[in-house]
Amino acid sequence: MNKLSFTISGAFLAVGMAANSAQADETARSGSLAPVPAFVEEALSAGIDHTYDGAWEFFVGGGTAIFDCNGDRRPDLFVAGGINQAQLFQNVSPTGGALKFTAVDTGLGAKQSGKVLGAYPLDFNNDDILDLVVLRLGENLLLEGQGACKFEVSNRSLGFDGGREWTTAFSAIFEPDLDYPTLAFGNYVDRSKPGAPWGTCHDNFLFRPKAGENNHVTYPDATRLSPGYCTLSILFTDWNRSGEPALRVSNDRHYYRGGEEQLWAVPPGRPPRPYRKADGWQHLKIWGMGIASIDLDVDGFPEYALTSMGDTKLQKLDGESDETVPVYQDIAFDLGVTAHRPYSGEDLKPSTGWHSEFQDVNNDGLWDLFIAKGNVEAMPDFADIDPDNLLLGQWNGKFAEVGDKAGIGTDRRGRGAGLADFNADGLLDLVVVNRAAPVSLFRNLGSGTSEQSKPLGNWLAVDIRQPGKANSRAVGAKISVKTGNRTVVKDIQVGAGHASGQMGFVHFGLGVAERANVRIKWPDGDWSHGYRVFANGHVIIERGVEKARLWYPE
Repeated sequence: MNKLSFTISGAFLAVGMAANSAQADETARSGSLAPVPAFVEEALSAGIDHTYDGAWEFFVGGGTAIFDCNGDRRPDLFVAGGINQAQLFQNVSPTGGALKFTAVDTGLGAKQSGKVLGAYPLDFNNDDILDLVVLRLGENLLLEGQGACKFEVSNRSLGFDGGREWTTAFSAIFEPDLDYPTLAFGNYVDRSKPGAPWGTCHDNFLFRPKAGENNHVTYPDATRLSPGYCTLSILFTDWNRSGEPALRVSNDRHYYRGGEEQLWAVPPGRPPRPYRKADGWQHLKIWGMGIASIDLDVDGFPEYALTSMGDTKLQKLDGESDETVPVYQDIAFDLGVTAHRPYSGEDLKPSTGWHSEFQDVNNDGLWDLFIAKGNVEAMPDFADIDPDNLLLGQWNGKFAEVGDKAGIGTDRRGRGAGLADFNADGLLDLVVVNRAAPVSLFRNLGSGTSEQSKPLGNWLAVDIRQPGKANSRAVGAKISVKTGNRTVVKDIQVGAGHASGQMGFVHFGLGVAERANVRIKWPDGDWSHGYRVFANGHVIIERGVEKARLWYPE
């Protein structure tokens, strides 16, 4: 797989690297650098020995699903294997201690657990047991959760045609007046076309639920989102505060001809349509690989981090544009998140970014950005050793690279990933699926040591539910957390990243605040009353219930 290369002056990069280093040193001397967490690699000692591998069809993908598969509220791991079998690992980590997992049998056959590229958790049958959507080279699978980390393939009972495509992206949303989720699948190269892979990108698919007798739901028909441009990440997102999510699509320019990044309107009950130049959509061509979304300035309009070969984009809706016109400006350079080359070593060639994710890894109340990095295979025009990025949010609104200081700067080729609190100590840990190398699992020690972790700041974990309703996990809701005069928000979304998704407690850093006020904007637009909660706890908020309840890990 030989990606299109481009030339960047080594002298220019060297000057830029020196300038960035000097700026980081000056920031550190001024005392304004955000506290840096310490991570320690524990995959093998935790019981995870797994590798994602395969020929060129597995150069992309390599994702993980992070979710609770047995009802104990601790996040478990489903990990893609490529030519190897996908594996499910049950979380048995002691609270606050070293990470521990045990491999469990999902009940899937060898054929069904092979050729897996990624997975996303979703309760698609409204029984409040999390299911799995599995992306494969070949038939995609809808796995119905049975509890106790067991699954049953539901393609036939749901009338779902998993197809034979090369599927690399997924997102889901509950549309208004539909009790079951709408499913979007992003596909890569159409290998059956003459001339593949060049210019043979496959269409993407949208499946809307259809209710039958006794309210039995099926997904019998796929709506083609055509043209497709070799999609590697998709996300349902309410980009303009309209209450009607659109579908953001990030595409790999290496294989398409005349393609671009895409935004699709998905009006309820009507066919989807792409935004075009006449709608204000700006033509953008990148080697699009991952999407991350967060509302950095809490103005209701999310920003989007788009990873690529080369620089990362950070798109913000133009403040002078009409809210019906999707005109974006790139603020990545201004905020210091371009991440366009390795931050360590002497390789000045461009980076290759994959999974991206906004989280607060040091609990200071500011969003941080993680990017998994890694050469596609052996591309000479791109960095060979390309460590993952950890960009910490700063109080001046910018970001600072600390991947090397935090201890995550390995020489592996990262793909999918996820940040979650695996040992319930209030610190987000990190799992990275690497290509042709073992999975990395990092425990976040905060300011502690390998014997004892210590939070850098206070924190809050929030899980929201709509018991007795469709969409019990409240996909499409917004969680607002206020401490003093500062508010941060996060959406409940299924999609984005790179072939990797998660569902469960949503983590917020609180800094020095000891209390917070939490409000929920439910998927139908109604706001909850405020819930006054104390810091450093796991909070469960059920719609219509006056008080939040606490979950205490053992």
